[in-house]
Amino acid sequence: MTRLVLVRHGEAQSYVNGIIGGPQGCTGLSDLGRRQALALRDRLARTGDLADASAVYTSTLARAIETAEIINPAIGGHVLTSTCELCELHVDERLDGRPFEEFSAGYEWPPTVNPYAPWAEGAEPWAEFVLRVGRELDRLARAHAGETIVVVCHGGVIGAALSVFAELPLRQPFRLHIANSSMTEWALEPDIRGVDRWTLRRFNDAAHLES
Repeated sequence: MTRLVLVRHGEAQSYVNGIIGGPQGCTGLSDLGRRQALALRDRLARTGDLADASAVYTSTLARAIETAEIINPAIGGHVLTSTCELCELHVDERLDGRPFEEFSAGYEWPPTVNPYAPWAEGAEPWAEFVLRVGRELDRLARAHAGETIVVVCHGGVIGAALSVFAELPLRQPFRLHIANSSMTEWALEPDIRGVDRWTLRRFNDAAHLES
């Protein structure tokens, strides 16, 4: 069985500041985000839940890398591998670091009404994003067959993974709430016919934040 555990980063400082957190706008975690990541680290150290992890991957955005650095000692202290394929929806310099309020009207968000069009000028279309995420997660699953992989990423990536593994339509009629520092776990395992299929084992698990 291959376990793929997707961890959403802690609260981002760019979110607190109300700006779009691309490569330039993202400055890492807020104080609350660090506490969220520490709570997850303490939970993992106590339970040994991901002690069998063989690799840890992150996006190249600072909020994901910082979260991974915080929890990494509790899951084996691995060398972190960062890839832009695991980033949130790509934005260019026309959007990166600009205030959310500039896009509160006149733009489609979430970008699923027309998934083939960018939600704003300078943004990646949802359909391309889902393809990018699906291709990368499939590559990681194949590269680590039979192992446990931890991917520290973003809410959009976790939503895209649901579209890919559950074979949902691109135009989703519902919204997902994915908590900061939550864990979503997929397992690639044989069904009753012996055919390998993805199983959603847990979604948005943030029990460590209850207290």
